Amino acid sequence: IRCREEDLPGFLAGLDATWAGFSLTMPLKRAALPLMDEVTPLAAATGAINTIVVAGGRLTGDNTGVAGMLEALREAGVQRPASAVILGAGGTAATALAAVSELGLTEATVLARTPSRAEPLRAAANRLGVHIAVRPWEAAPQHINAADLLISAVPPHAADELAPHLAGFHGTLLDVVYHPWPTRLAATAPAAGANVVGGLTMLLHQAARQVTLQTGHAPVPLAALLAAALAAMNHAHSAPPRSRRA
Repeated sequence: IRCREEDLPGFLAGLDATWAGFSLTMPLKRAALPLMDEVTPLAAATGAINTIVVAGGRLTGDNTGVAGMLEALREAGVQRPASAVILGAGGTAATALAAVSELGLTEATVLARTPSRAEPLRAAANRLGVHIAVRPWEAAPQHINAADLLISAVPPHAADELAPHLAGFHGTLLDVVYHPWPTRLAATAPAAGANVVGGLTMLLHQAARQVTLQTGHAPVPLAALLAAALAAMNHAHSAPPRSRRA
């Protein structure tokens, strides 16, 4: 459902009992917060929701991206990283901060393309109890290779230019992008000896959590979700280009 920020209040007000919930993408992750009847503590701390649960005439906002990120990292063997660098300063970066906090870190470095726009992320960091050092995008060479955990929380292709700086990176890279895959970061990192976690793994785990919240059913069959996701992406890749709608 394509929905603009300004149309979201009216859309949510028109829901009935046939709806179980929604998955949100930016910029609705922040715009939906004040429209909820209830927000989970984690969603409130990150300042972004990716999930709406509709039940009993009430709307509850949650952030399952944190659980998805944690499960993806733990599957890759990441338990207690010594340091973390996050690429980006948007809503997904706040999710990444919550994840690194759950992994035991109390500080992280954030590389932002526009550091002056990182104030919402600073506020989220304060709520999460994580101290962040916001550095400009150009400072990547001084920070990436020293990281134990690197999380790219930016859209497709946004971090392509940083790929050459991974030559000395030996930690774990989690790239939240799942299509197109691999990104330049993900394709470059293994040559340096890095461990790479793809965004599809994170997507599956956060979606499984969404299904449980919205339907009450658990466990969710991850294999079925993976097959559906791969089929959808293959179809999108093979389909002819569609004209854009305003």
